[in-house]
Amino acid sequence: MSMGRARSVVLVGVQGHLIDVEADIGQSLPAFILLGLPDASLRESQDRIRSAAKNSGLDLPSRRLTVNLLPASLPKSGSALDLAILMSAWAADGLVAGTDEVVFLAELGLDGRLRPVRGVLPAVAAAARAGAVRVVVSRQNAAEAALVPGIEVWAASHAYEVAQGFAVSGRRDRGVAGVDPRRLPVDPDVVMDRHTGSAAADQDVEPGPEALPDLAEVRGQPQARFALEAAAAGGHHLLLMGAPGAGKTMLAERLPGVLPPLGDDEAMEVTAIGSVAGPTGPVTALTRRPPFEAPHHSASTAAIVGGGSRLPRPGAVTRSHRGVLFLDEAPEFQRSTLDALRQPLETGAVTLHRSAGTVTYPARFQLVMAANPCPCGMAVGTGRDCTCTVLQRRSYLARLSGPLLDRIDLQVQVERPRSAAMALAEPGESSAEVLRRVMGARGAQRERLAPWGLRTNGDLPLRLLTGPLRLTPASTRALDASLDRAVLSLRGYVRVLRLAWTLADLAGQSCPGTEEVDAAMQLRQTAEERRAA
Repeated sequence: MSMGRARSVVLVGVQGHLIDVEADIGQSLPAFILLGLPDASLRESQDRIRSAAKNSGLDLPSRRLTVNLLPASLPKSGSALDLAILMSAWAADGLVAGTDEVVFLAELGLDGRLRPVRGVLPAVAAAARAGAVRVVVSRQNAAEAALVPGIEVWAASHAYEVAQGFAVSGRRDRGVAGVDPRRLPVDPDVVMDRHTGSAAADQDVEPGPEALPDLAEVRGQPQARFALEAAAAGGHHLLLMGAPGAGKTMLAERLPGVLPPLGDDEAMEVTAIGSVAGPTGPVTALTRRPPFEAPHHSASTAAIVGGGSRLPRPGAVTRSHRGVLFLDEAPEFQRSTLDALRQPLETGAVTLHRSAGTVTYPARFQLVMAANPCPCGMAVGTGRDCTCTVLQRRSYLARLSGPLLDRIDLQVQVERPRSAAMALAEPGESSAEVLRRVMGARGAQRERLAPWGLRTNGDLPLRLLTGPLRLTPASTRALDASLDRAVLSLRGYVRVLRLAWTLADLAGQSCPGTEEVDAAMQLRQTAEERRAA
């Protein structure tokens, strides 16, 4: 037999594409030809694969080996195709069989060992959606691959083990014909482990390195605490403005502690992103905790929204998907970087174009920004201690552009704490108490928005707010007047209505009234009025 086939997966962003690997052994001078738009990193696999085959006891034939990666029009990169290419070559040489319907995902070492690769979870999920029922990965990636339900996972440490599992004889207990197991750097009695992918709901929550900060540590600040609770309940964006040391960062860092755990679908999305872009290390469980990203204000636009010279890598907006993106000292960020957030805030995704292709990453996050009122931070109250000129103040806050602020639902002034708040014997409500109310509000939203496939009030579109969920004219009279006087844009009008529904859910009401609409306007207009002044 001179033709062999195997399968693998290539990731473009976090989307997996099933790849058919074909190998043909021709009767001509020795050569290794790799076709199908491989990049430089993938072309390097040719020498890795030959060495791995030799050190596994099954040398590739000294003839022309042509490997084709289908679809040929899709650019391919990375080292996850190494094992699939080797297995297709062995199949073409008649050493193994049954590889044409199996997905192989592993990098090869020169000694034949299987190395873990990034992105196994989204790759295996893509294989399952394409109809694959069996994947082979390195043992370090086995737990991650088994997170995908309904797929059989085979895990191995060495290419010899994989060859033994697919040997033509079918006798795995007797090894591969012609191979002396004593030559191999593995235990010859070890064979591939088998795992069955289990449902996402059955997976445990990943262990956290430490407990989340508790909201009980925040003394005073009743308005800011209420705004934080409303932001968590409805998935709203939040701006905290106040003097240095008032507690803005402290409040923002406690938002993840009052957000509900991620559901199965959301956890799969977040874990897949972490598998592609997160820190190195094996993934062993689904991520149930909403992510929290807090980049430094010196971060570039590419670091925030994603970028790279070829296919762009995900940025902070993607790593915070289904969680919180916190920008401390927001006016210190480059204005172009802040304005780059406007598209993902509206669409929940970011599309990056490069010469090598276009990649779309999910980016449905809650934006929390903290800012001082001026460069010195003392323009609070009467402002007598402020040393900034009027021009400096305006230039400082002008870095937060109007279109960006228009997308922020809650804009709250964080006042300096008083000595009375510090002297309180009892701390404020804990994160657990606030989370219970948030969960209740989220439950009401899910029940109300289920017919339209929505989850939170922060996702409500205008067509619903002016249609099935339209409020009475009496309750929106002041809001309508603000829109007519151009105090609010239509986008701001929609966001006030979204927030009003969240305030009603927190209060246990079936529909917002005049009080909830007015409160939503106050929570949004504070920063705008201060900036206009």
